[in-house]
Amino acid sequence: MNRREFIGKAAVLGAGITFSPYIVRAAGKSVSPSDRIRVGLIGCNGMGFSDLEAFLGNPEVECVALCDVDASVLERRAADTARIQGKKVKRLYKDWRDLIDNKDIDVVIVGTPDHWHCLQTVAACQAGKDVYCEKPLGNSIVECDLMVKAARKYNRVVQVGQWQRSDPHWQDAVDFVRSGRLGKIRTVRVFSYQGWCPSIPVKPDCPVPEGVDYDMWLGPAPKRPFNPNRFHFTFRWFWDYAGGLMTDWGVHLLDYALYGMDVTDPKSVMASGGKYGYPDDACETPDTLQTIYDFGDFTVLWDHAIGINDGAYGRQHGVAFVGENGTLVVDRGGWEVIPEEVSGVQRMEAVPFKAQYGIGGLNLHVKNHLECIKSRNFNCNASIEIGAHIAKFSQLGNIAYRTGKKLYWDGSGFNDAEADSYLCKTYRDPWKLPEL
Repeated sequence: MNRREFIGKAAVLGAGITFSPYIVRAAGKSVSPSDRIRVGLIGCNGMGFSDLEAFLGNPEVECVALCDVDASVLERRAADTARIQGKKVKRLYKDWRDLIDNKDIDVVIVGTPDHWHCLQTVAACQAGKDVYCEKPLGNSIVECDLMVKAARKYNRVVQVGQWQRSDPHWQDAVDFVRSGRLGKIRTVRVFSYQGWCPSIPVKPDCPVPEGVDYDMWLGPAPKRPFNPNRFHFTFRWFWDYAGGLMTDWGVHLLDYALYGMDVTDPKSVMASGGKYGYPDDACETPDTLQTIYDFGDFTVLWDHAIGINDGAYGRQHGVAFVGENGTLVVDRGGWEVIPEEVSGVQRMEAVPFKAQYGIGGLNLHVKNHLECIKSRNFNCNASIEIGAHIAKFSQLGNIAYRTGKKLYWDGSGFNDAEADSYLCKTYRDPWKLPEL
């Protein structure tokens, strides 16, 4: 598959969702009961089920429990899972706490909307379960710190769903960046232009669909009437539950900007954007946003737009390390190096496009998690520390946008009352921020 073919497929797949056809389980491999890893999935619609499919591609894995607040989703995924693994799921739950209390479960997959990740991951760690948590790890900076604390306190192996960390061509691109052949890197351009994502038209509030426990879906988020725009996939465009494209695609792509440059915290951050493409639609998060993170001797630029496909370099999404000798551009389809040419002279040799290869980042990511669970290695390819750091980094950009200020980050706060007010979400009773 060449880069343009890949982009065409990615447009169909949506925000951060990797291609995941039903996986056929390995035949002829017997696994002893003592080696079996039993998983339970919370949040079965969308990426959560793609994660489960990847787990079930490994012969030692059995899904013993599913949980979802939507009865129709739960029933459909129970049938799908039985078809994949050749046996029925033992338990179906509507309350995630019951799944975590199930002593037969070794690993909990958290595939719920962002605003639930903290409570469910912490509770799973407290119950002695290892965790695979979808990205972004948390919905606030304080939540991310609490989740790291819980994983370490209870010695749990936690992998965050930033599966590009396990995709070989991304690692190859980073190795080239770190070789120094690009010369001094002045800026890293990170972009996500999602033409597949249309405007979300305003819809009236309506009765809760039959079979949906809407109060449980809201959980710690503010009480609001049911609206289909805030439910299932499109929840990510509302501040109550998520952070828009910045925290959806941003945690994947910005992660590799920091990884390639081997840096952590910026000196400052500022952002500008808004609802420029669809000013009157239902989304709260910006459809257009540019964010600049200043590291002192280079910048990281985040640039996103909804409803437009051509971001930069003829790509829909990617990370571009802009050096004085050339620019390395990497996306989910592969990577290449474009030489810098000055006065007709190229400063380095081009590296032709190297396409993505292997069995896919998500499958490799899950295999890495299973290996770490067996060896009790806490340093997964996307450990909870890695997931927490990039989730917080993305939150910095959103906070800069929402305050309209250039902010200075000291690793724990901004020393700005308005900006600091965004460090933690207010939980709706009876739900409370975990205490550890």
